[in-house]
Amino acid sequence: MHSSRREFLKVSAAGLASVAAASAAEPVLGMIFPPADYPIPPEAKLMYPTGIRFLGKGVGLERMTPEGYDKAVPKILPAAEELAKQGANAISIMGTSLTFYKGAQFNNDLIAAVAKATGLPATSMSRGIVEGLKAVGAKRVAVATAYNETVNGRLRVFLEESGFQVLGVKGMGIERFEDRPPVTQDELFNFSATTYEGMSKADTLLISCGALNTLRLLDPLEKRCKVPVVSSAPHALWASVRLLGLSGQAKGYGRLLSRA
Repeated sequence: MHSSRREFLKVSAAGLASVAAASAAEPVLGMIFPPADYPIPPEAKLMYPTGIRFLGKGVGLERMTPEGYDKAVPKILPAAEELAKQGANAISIMGTSLTFYKGAQFNNDLIAAVAKATGLPATSMSRGIVEGLKAVGAKRVAVATAYNETVNGRLRVFLEESGFQVLGVKGMGIERFEDRPPVTQDELFNFSATTYEGMSKADTLLISCGALNTLRLLDPLEKRCKVPVVSSAPHALWASVRLLGLSGQAKGYGRLLSRA
């Protein structure tokens, strides 16, 4: 009986050690979010349900305005350093407007500063959408956003500096999501589709704002618009996990993610 118990304990210990080793072997993506207390977005686990561990840290953005971004940006490097201490293997700044609002060079410099401060590969949501647009061969882009006109103008400049012709940018005028009812999937689908259809010479639709839940809309929008669709959160996640040596493939969520 004692022998059986000893064998059982050995097997149990071996099993726990195996689970712990597997968990430790999982690459870890550290994500910096604009809001202070922002959970890991559902898109992350829908796209990559296994094989990656996600860590998050917010920087307390109050409003999606240039003034709001100016207050939040100084908190990015400390957040990155904290994620690195917690075991992140790569860092992604998961805020599109937070990283594009001062132009393409600012975005590149911010990514470089995070990489230098942490010693880790780094990217941003803005770099993710640029890489996504280039991967689908985008040249003439129709853009649907959550933003006000000022931020839309900053996005236009960023995209043009990144090598794209912007045929138009249409925003929902949101500065704080708390100030309005939740954006429903139907509302977002119709807004995005009609934005593209108002700029019919575009070869790609871009949806910009990491807080918009677009993942399940990518494939339906591509079927309706008949062009590739790139969106902030899904394609930032795609670009980010590639820093961990993964393909980024997430089948069923639009052309690029399905074939990656």
